[in-house]
Amino acid sequence: MYSVGVPKSDRPQSRRAALLEFAVLGLLHDGPLHGYELRKRLTTALGIFRALSYGSLYPALKHLVGSGWIHESTETAVGSSKRPRITYELTADGKEHFQDLVATSGPDAWDDDDFDVRFAFFSRTEAQVRLRILEGRRSRLEERLANVREASARNRERMDAYTIALQQHGEERAEREVRWLEELIVAERRAALDPGPAAFDDTPGSTTSTTEDTTQSTITNNKE
Repeated sequence: MYSVGVPKSDRPQSRRAALLEFAVLGLLHDGPLHGYELRKRLTTALGIFRALSYGSLYPALKHLVGSGWIHESTETAVGSSKRPRITYELTADGKEHFQDLVATSGPDAWDDDDFDVRFAFFSRTEAQVRLRILEGRRSRLEERLANVREASARNRERMDAYTIALQQHGEERAEREVRWLEELIVAERRAALDPGPAAFDDTPGSTTSTTEDTTQSTITNNKE
């Protein structure tokens, strides 16, 4: 998912690191931000980065600057005790690279953390790609739900009450997300036939007003 258009680098990237850089590019697409504000938005809006440290963020920013996808500038500090703040801004190459990333829809985009981050930037994703990701995510959840039910039926006699309750909770959570995905898929298909407002404007519990609101809606529907 994140290899499209990425130049060769001496810095090995984990999947989480690539996802972090994708999220940073997406947030900077709306306008320049300094490091503190970037971390605040990542930790409050995107659940996967809730415990994100500056020790993880700044190496990612350094890599993005070195790749030419973002530009950093230093703001003049006010007062002798204040340190200069560095502001990060997306470059033209960075915008193009981000568009390449949101245009992809491989199986990685269907996984839990990847899907939440990808969904946060659905407003910048083409309709066909959104639909493929939603359908892939639904298939992944249906498979997971079938596995949970099979394991529950096979092992129920050997489980204690707490284990049974935990499995039931997982099953109910997966069922809720499958229903939610179905609503989004129907809305996307309806919008394709009758273009107008955003496909999920009328979908219960969702919004497209801001990245933070959209992501919070995702987490509320998926993770409760």
